Amino acid sequence: MGKINLAEKLTQFSEYWSPRTVAQLNHYDIMVVKVKDEFVWHKHDDTDDFFLVLKGKLTIQLRDRDDVHLEAGELFVVPRGVEHCPRAEEEVHLLLIEPRGTPNTGDVRTAVPRQIL
Repeated sequence: MGKINLAEKLTQFSEYWSPRTVAQLNHYDIMVVKVKDEFVWHKHDDTDDFFLVLKGKLTIQLRDRDDVHLEAGELFVVPRGVEHCPRAEEEVHLLLIEPRGTPNTGDVRTAVPRQIL
């Protein structure tokens, strides 16, 4: 096990909304992802959703409250069961931490397959 450079990992792919696992901690995936434009409205019934902005500005739209606006160095946790939709005007780099195998759309049928860098 060696150190992980997140910026270097983010140079290895260009697809948006396709998280890459860079490490595992206990039973959690630590992932990086590039995002732009709007994702899909979704929720996770069994887990919270962790977002840490590494670069750029991210808006997390929520059905039942005001949008959350995040900049580099800021994080937000969407509680389990809360419907949300991340959105970015320009490319944003994120760090995500989720239980291993959590589908990014909340539904295994529509989720992108997990990839390990």
